[in-house]
Amino acid sequence: MELKATSLSIEDGIGVITLNRPQRLNAWTGRMHTEYRWCLAELEQTDAVRAIVITGAGRGFCVGGDAEALAGHARKGGYDPGTPTEMARPGYGVSAEFDASFAYHYGLSKPVIAAMNGPAAGVGLALACFADIRIAAAGANFTTAHGKLNLPAEYGLSWLLPRMIGLTRANDLLLTSRKFAAEEALQLGLVNKVVPADQVLTEAVDYARTLITTVSPRSLAETRRQIYRDLHRSVQASVDDSEALLNDMMRDADYAEGVSAFLEKRLPEWGKDKLGG
Repeated sequence: MELKATSLSIEDGIGVITLNRPQRLNAWTGRMHTEYRWCLAELEQTDAVRAIVITGAGRGFCVGGDAEALAGHARKGGYDPGTPTEMARPGYGVSAEFDASFAYHYGLSKPVIAAMNGPAAGVGLALACFADIRIAAAGANFTTAHGKLNLPAEYGLSWLLPRMIGLTRANDLLLTSRKFAAEEALQLGLVNKVVPADQVLTEAVDYARTLITTVSPRSLAETRRQIYRDLHRSVQASVDDSEALLNDMMRDADYAEGVSAFLEKRLPEWGKDKLGG
């Protein structure tokens, strides 16, 4: 696919998707959504990629729906997503609960880190919230945005935020659509870390590198799926699943390698059996 609204790079096992409309603070469009899903699918299917980082070009992460597109919806008297009928389906087919826009992140096998280098609003905030980890630029402003446009909470934010920061705090952000800075987001538990804007991407890539160096690929994949499946199921189902996985995963060569590395006080070499090690 020719990428016009995004860019994609891979280095040292880390794929970086950049929302690339800096002149519009990376405002979301149907084209961007189509490309974004394609990029995710490419990274999910590339064995050499172990983690994914999402960021924005220029000064913004993603300030929500493009203003021109919003005006177009108003003229048409309804919502037009601006996407083709057929799009890439990253993360689909793992669990029925994940087969929806942005929820597809939960069906991926690789961790996703949002490098929030600037403002995020509406769908941009939702996108970041569907990542596993969020690292934000100091002073960046965020907002759910929808209320001031006579819209509902977008793309699952009404499901996400209460689970992430609690109902009381989520209600404040969802009902008021007020702006809040990265520093408040850290206090709320919405982001994991706040760093200077020019360090956000480096920090996110370093985090990703630590993950893929110290944790086995299968453990990352299975743990992510446990986390998101457990949002929908009973504790009994969670325990039963974890016991079955424990029995299965201890047969993997990476389990023996992890134990050896722990005892020998060294970094593990994951996938040695697949590399002929």
